[in-house]
Amino acid sequence: MAKPLLEFTDRGIYCEKGRFYIDPWKPVDDAIITHAHADHAYWGHKHYLAHHLSREVLLYRLGYINLRTIEYGEKIVKNGVQVSLFPAGHVIGSAQIRVEYKGEVWVVSGDYKIEDDGISTPFEPIKCQHFISECTFGMPVYSWKPQARIFADVNNWWRTNLQNGVATVLVGYSLGKAQRILQNLDLDNGKVYTHGVIENTNEALRRNGVILNPTERITPESSKEEVRKGLILAPPSSVGTPWMRKFQPYSFGYCSGWMALRGAKRRRAADRGFIMSDHADWNGLISAIDATGCGKVYLTHGYTASFARYLNEIGFDAHEVHTLYGGEEEEEASPQPSPEERGPTDEEKNEKMHKVLSFGEDLGEAGEATT
Repeated sequence: MAKPLLEFTDRGIYCEKGRFYIDPWKPVDDAIITHAHADHAYWGHKHYLAHHLSREVLLYRLGYINLRTIEYGEKIVKNGVQVSLFPAGHVIGSAQIRVEYKGEVWVVSGDYKIEDDGISTPFEPIKCQHFISECTFGMPVYSWKPQARIFADVNNWWRTNLQNGVATVLVGYSLGKAQRILQNLDLDNGKVYTHGVIENTNEALRRNGVILNPTERITPESSKEEVRKGLILAPPSSVGTPWMRKFQPYSFGYCSGWMALRGAKRRRAADRGFIMSDHADWNGLISAIDATGCGKVYLTHGYTASFARYLNEIGFDAHEVHTLYGGEEEEEASPQPSPEERGPTDEEKNEKMHKVLSFGEDLGEAGEATT
């Protein structure tokens, strides 16, 4: 039996014929990076390849690295293996990696979402025989509202806070979520002020030519009174810190797909939980996989067991694989991350699986996820 073009190793996804890895988590000679989140882009590789819109963020996060960047659709050859990048729609610069050798085609999707967020290049399904997919939100309980509805709620909440004389603090990951929020805020309400971690990321993206709405970095010299008149955009690491408390009284909102889980907002002590994810929901995952025309699916992180079982039931040849993906933005998490930050543990997934034997019946939390 011929060896597969890509294989899963203790260092990452490996192409022996091309002698390169995709999103490896241990140091290697040649690494292709799907996007700049911390669980996919590690320091220590000799050579990096990524999409050009990831360039400045990778350099900001990893320091000096030997980095080559290319455009979507541009083809390169590594030791006879053809490699090209296509949009993943996850965050700015995120890419699916298409790998082809003698007619055998694999696509490594990294992380992705289906909805066009207006700032990331929209997801593009790529035909292949083998598709490597995440399934972070691979349960029927996860069904996202259209983005326009979410931001209508966000902007209305901001206006209400202004009328009530309280500051508005909105939390989201520094790469991806923060820029998505920024581009969809109603700036007629006021200015947007940013935590340094988010502003550093914004500056890196601007250096890369990305046009973002105006922001102002919060510094020790910033006027508390002026900042409180705007919207404060902050990373998860700021929750409960003296930095955030100095803006009291405030209303605190959290943007995350995990807000779909009952109790997530309460555990985060947030006044508002906005269900917004940069990952595909249940229907998005299924539609994306189906659009590839693939026969085999490999699930890297998320609800891998239950989602693989469902895919096998509807005719795919689906497999769970072990990787270290899924700890997105770990540098922003607290020392003891809450469930909505770290995602579900194996025990939590197994417990939930008992409730989902019929894939949709008696989900318990479904009502909150779809409201």
